[in-house]
Amino acid sequence: MADVHSFIPTVLWAQRNNILYITINVEDCKNPAITLDENSLHFKGKGGTEKHEYEVTIDFFKAVVPTESKKTIQDRFIFFVIKKKEEGPFWPQLLKGAKKAHWLKTDFNKWKDEDDSDDDDKDMNFEDMMNSMGGMDGADNAVSIGSA
Repeated sequence: MADVHSFIPTVLWAQRNNILYITINVEDCKNPAITLDENSLHFKGKGGTEKHEYEVTIDFFKAVVPTESKKTIQDRFIFFVIKKKEEGPFWPQLLKGAKKAHWLKTDFNKWKDEDDSDDDDKDMNFEDMMNSMGGMDGADNAVSIGSA
């Protein structure tokens, strides 16, 4: 969990049958420490106008596939596309356990109802979407996050 001197950033999330979209809102965060494993995502970094320390751990409702997931660092946020281990029905929540997190919000810009998702995602190619986020050649801010 976040240490005493850390702030918890606002986290937005949405999902499809096979992926999660997660956005961590921390402005101007350079070189964040990010760890993604099968069960959780941990973020720690300095950002904002006052360069506060931000930290959050997201314990996923179900397992994900770190090696098939990507992140993109932007000026105002860090965006993740995380592959679910099991494709299937939408998760009822992002977090393991029934507790409500004040820092976690639905990303309505990316959210689709489960019924709507099937129609639109038939033509969506997960590989194409991941490739369009960039690679690991250092030319951009998009990197794979599963093998570190």
